[in-house]
Amino acid sequence: MANPFVARSLLFAPGDSERKIVKAGASGADLVLLDLEDSVAAANKSEARRIVSAHLKTATRAQPQWVRINPLDGEHALTDLAAVVHARPDGILLPKGSRAEAERLHHYLTALEAAAGLEIGGIATAVIATETAQAMFGLGDYAGCPRLAALTWGAEDSATALGATGNRNAEGRYDAPYQLLRSLCLMGSVAAGVAPIETIHGDFRDLDGLASVAAEARRAGFRGMLAIHPDQVPVINAAFSPSDREIEAAEAVVAAFAAHPGAGVVGLNGAMLDLPHLRRAEAVLAMRR
Repeated sequence: MANPFVARSLLFAPGDSERKIVKAGASGADLVLLDLEDSVAAANKSEARRIVSAHLKTATRAQPQWVRINPLDGEHALTDLAAVVHARPDGILLPKGSRAEAERLHHYLTALEAAAGLEIGGIATAVIATETAQAMFGLGDYAGCPRLAALTWGAEDSATALGATGNRNAEGRYDAPYQLLRSLCLMGSVAAGVAPIETIHGDFRDLDGLASVAAEARRAGFRGMLAIHPDQVPVINAAFSPSDREIEAAEAVVAAFAAHPGAGVVGLNGAMLDLPHLRRAEAVLAMRR
């Protein structure tokens, strides 16, 4: 499976709404998440599987099409996988997951790919890795996990798992436990060599707030962000795309080091730069679109 995973915006679309799935595909999102979990009521799960499978078989894929299945410890996950794997989704997003469950998902996918005559390992995975209390202790344990392309976190299900009455303070910022989970998700992703993805901004009308959150997330090291509404996609894409000024500055750093092969430190515009500056500049240039 090819890595690294590259997606600035990952837009959820309810699996039981053909209209919203089509709208998500036309949104400009880098990746569409066809949802079989939270946005689909239990009574509609079967119809959602049918719609998602048909979409995967027939749609022109302008961007990767992933499927969020239901949790592995519930009654729906295996039926979800059986319904969609033969239609060759580009990836599976595992909610309420852990490293052990990500491994189990890998084995399920291998068996289903073989049964469908698909390339073994061709379907990537990502995990929402903070939604159960036990999983929170394993955020640093994903290195070497088969198929894994990204980790993300969820503030709402995390609050439920912790028995909290809320997850934000009076100023609207996440309380300390959720800031910790966010940071550990970021660090765990980097330790595993996979993409760290920021969670949703729940108020889809608050585009100014979204822009601030997305900019801060990218500055911290996240490489993309979940979205719940098409209007959020342009804001997220802009936040996770380097500006012309950033690209120009990064190119200058790379050129300075290229002019002094083997040097550990170079001078540029009166500042002394070392190899971490070079690595950050290279990362900026890798994000160009």
